[in-house]
Amino acid sequence: MELTTDIARNFARIALGHVAREYPHKLDHVMAKDGDALPPHVLHPCFFGSFDWHSCVHGWWTLLTLRRMYPEMAEAARISELADETFTERNLAAELAYLDRPGSAGFERPYGWGWLLYLHLEATRHDGSHWGERLEPLARAFAARLEHYLSILTYPIRTGTHFNSAFALTLALEWADKFDDQLARKIRAQAAAWFGDDQGCQAWEPGGDEFLSPALSEALLMKKALAPEAFAEWFGKFLPGLSGLQPANLFTPATVSDRSDGKVAHLDGLNLSRAWAWRQISRDMPEIAGPAKAAAQTHFAAAMPHVAGDYMGEHWLASFALLALLAA
Repeated sequence: MELTTDIARNFARIALGHVAREYPHKLDHVMAKDGDALPPHVLHPCFFGSFDWHSCVHGWWTLLTLRRMYPEMAEAARISELADETFTERNLAAELAYLDRPGSAGFERPYGWGWLLYLHLEATRHDGSHWGERLEPLARAFAARLEHYLSILTYPIRTGTHFNSAFALTLALEWADKFDDQLARKIRAQAAAWFGDDQGCQAWEPGGDEFLSPALSEALLMKKALAPEAFAEWFGKFLPGLSGLQPANLFTPATVSDRSDGKVAHLDGLNLSRAWAWRQISRDMPEIAGPAKAAAQTHFAAAMPHVAGDYMGEHWLASFALLALLAA
């Protein structure tokens, strides 16, 4: 689990191959009249590629992250050129205006929201570009929506798909810690209220189309939200059988039976997101480092060969592989 120049270049080529590829495409789009039936590039002039809006957003996060980390790689210049073409004031104004449509209140909630904030955070790390500045109004709009959403969401959504509350808040919290103290406080308070009393997690997972671990997504959010001592105490109660590799499901990679099926292919993402979560959770916790790192390696090895191949996985898996590699 080591990010190398060769892997970075391969991931960059994969993402460059889909962030501006419009079709096939799956829209999250509510229509009120015939005139609302518009193609992706009209509705979303920035994020029309990668099969769906959220995958395009985190495809761009992948590209900008790799461009920052490997500025001398051959693909870096193309990433910069395409970002300049894509993140224009006009294009981003259209993305922002889309949110004002009557049917857009739940657009990409909350998964796409978390990733857009994460993309903006990455964009601000690129000196000499206008990407962060231009993305900020869109990020602020999603942050405001997230704060309101937290005020009305009585119960967390624990499923391991796009609706998972903990995963989106983990990404959003890193952004909020830099840009929005009020939102950061609210995320931490909500995490404690939702998950603070959870004990003896059974980890009845994976579901057949999950790409996130409900158990580890929750644990990772609590790792980010709590002080180290408080997290260690909480985690010991949440997964009390960890030293005995229990629940066994969390240590066993998911089997992917058909990578041409978009939902079944989610399970490759589950293996990668578990690898990411295990590495993050075990950081600064030597008492669990051994089994956690072994689980991360096993899950990563199961999925890494399949990051490219079929477009149902290729349009998004590199982002999750990169999360895992950066955590290592």
